[in-house]
Amino acid sequence: MSTIDGAEAPGWSAVRTTAADEEVERFHVGRVHRCPRLLRPFNEIGVLSGPDIHVALRLARLGGDARDAVVLGAALAVRAPRLGHVCTDLRTITATVAVDAELPVDLSALPWPEPDEWVSQLAASPLVAVGEGQPGDRPLRLVGSRLYLDRYWREERQVAADLVARAQAGAAGVAADHLAEGLARLFPPQRPVDGDGLSPDHQRLAAASAVLRRFAVVAGGPGTGKTTTVARILALLHEQAAVTGAPAPLVALAAPTGKAAARLEEAVHHEAGAIAVSDAVAGHLLGLQASTLHRLLGWRPGNRSRFRHDRANRLPHDVVIVDEASMVSLSLMARLVEAVRPAARLVLVGDPEQLASVEAGAVMGDVVGPAAGALLLRQPARAALEQATGQEVPAGEPPAGAVVGDGIIVLRRVHRFGGGIAALAEAIRAGDGDAAVRTLVAGGEGGDVHWVDADVAAAGHAGDLSTVRQAAVAAGRRVIEEARAGRAVEAICALGQFRLLCAHRRGPYGVETWMAQAERWLAEEVGGFGPSGPGGPGGSGQWYAGRPLLITENDYGLRLYNGDTGVVVAAGAGRLHAVFERRGELLRFSPSRLSAVDTVHAMTIHKSQGSQFDQVAVVLPDPASRILTRELLYTAATRARRRLVVVATEESVRAAVGRPVARASGLRALLWSGG
Repeated sequence: MSTIDGAEAPGWSAVRTTAADEEVERFHVGRVHRCPRLLRPFNEIGVLSGPDIHVALRLARLGGDARDAVVLGAALAVRAPRLGHVCTDLRTITATVAVDAELPVDLSALPWPEPDEWVSQLAASPLVAVGEGQPGDRPLRLVGSRLYLDRYWREERQVAADLVARAQAGAAGVAADHLAEGLARLFPPQRPVDGDGLSPDHQRLAAASAVLRRFAVVAGGPGTGKTTTVARILALLHEQAAVTGAPAPLVALAAPTGKAAARLEEAVHHEAGAIAVSDAVAGHLLGLQASTLHRLLGWRPGNRSRFRHDRANRLPHDVVIVDEASMVSLSLMARLVEAVRPAARLVLVGDPEQLASVEAGAVMGDVVGPAAGALLLRQPARAALEQATGQEVPAGEPPAGAVVGDGIIVLRRVHRFGGGIAALAEAIRAGDGDAAVRTLVAGGEGGDVHWVDADVAAAGHAGDLSTVRQAAVAAGRRVIEEARAGRAVEAICALGQFRLLCAHRRGPYGVETWMAQAERWLAEEVGGFGPSGPGGPGGSGQWYAGRPLLITENDYGLRLYNGDTGVVVAAGAGRLHAVFERRGELLRFSPSRLSAVDTVHAMTIHKSQGSQFDQVAVVLPDPASRILTRELLYTAATRARRRLVVVATEESVRAAVGRPVARASGLRALLWSGG
């Protein structure tokens, strides 16, 4: 029986406690050689990393509770945010998808404590506060069977409380007759979509909801008209201000990344010239600028968790619209909702089916919740929408205790693509592996979906990659030819014709491998380019005319953001320019001014979020890959406008479709069932 700081530690192997030994332990970031006996198999199989265990051991020392079950719970609570979870559900932890291992892992074979006994031991620990009533000076919080690091529990409760308060407050000063007229003008009648069982014009419903309420959500997949709806919401709010004699609303447009913010700004400006509004309203829309959430909140260098605007110093804006909200983490959402004035409108825009935030939380998915499948409106909200839109609103009753459904509208009609791409996206979203495979086999209407049934990592795989090669070479050839001729607009346009997407960065399924493959194909068929070739006029070394570029870090001075793409173009007299497009304007820079840039024949699916390409080829890893999920495949498939090529085995496709990201969180329960 060993001890730590005088506390008994049953079942532990000897743990040294001198300062020097603790310093050595801290650098074991993989396998921990001296750890509790119960935790050892979790560490060896890759469920717990070295830092997870070291933090749990430190907590055990500080709290004087070194029982194995308590330390295991603490280590899992530390692990959770690293993998995107807000908490660890002790009763369902064995169903967690992601582990730190490339090979399949049978989590049920690990020596898990019996759940009821485990919860009881944690509830009795001095490290753990139970429920809401206990002191807030403990590092862990236990709510039912969900174990949190206390910080994340507080953020989750705060987000829920702020959204509930906002959702329950109606917007003041709405001129109902003028709203009805504006909705009819900005959303002309559409042809009903047969068989969807829903109202034919969800965009009109979403706009009405955002005007009538202080909290609204405009959700939907790519091409469903989300940003089109946003521009019309803003037009309606400006018209409401004019008719009621109020000042024009102060509007903030924001997104989690600079690239997404730039796209939102461009979309609103484009719509300003296309909708039936006065010159004054169009001028207001054209004057709007978008920013990242960090810039909006007042980012402080060196402090990632605190901003200039908070509950004590609210944002001055009357309307805050956040695009790509699925990418917003729980912590950032907590900072946002506390900074928005109670009387202001908050509108979240995004696709809850896409990949969630890299950090902890799946806030957009939790907020939309069961409303992803059907309209769920209480009778007063339904009546208000029917009066404003002049159309019947068939909707179901939300679950008992639901507090946010009245403001959530999910757009379903896809305007950007159809046929096989739309059918495949819907099959993936619904988790229907059979339908997904049938769509891949059929190829879609007009052949807009092509399936290469192959494992590209297998020796001598039989897959025919000619389709991928042809698309990559055709697009790459045009980029190079236009860039060498100095035609920047045409080169930028050609860059958007095709993109090769990968789940991984490295390995046989990764960006590095397929980037090199695309360059080999181009070298064989085009030639005369690349780091070792002449690269056209003035090309040499790293820079050459036709090189496709990907910005990897924000550069606010150049107005370039992480994820932006551009092309190196010949500028005459032996010079080269790196050219990017922003709001219809070409930005030209000397390549030497770009400090964080990669070549982009291929990119990760995560990086592609918010982008669209005419043709997309996606390479899926083998079924054992821990990042192969439904959301990953859905995101990849919906990047294509006209043609999609899927390079994967049937096993990989079915594994992805059948494996939704299961992020542990209590936010959905707080918003949709009251606890």
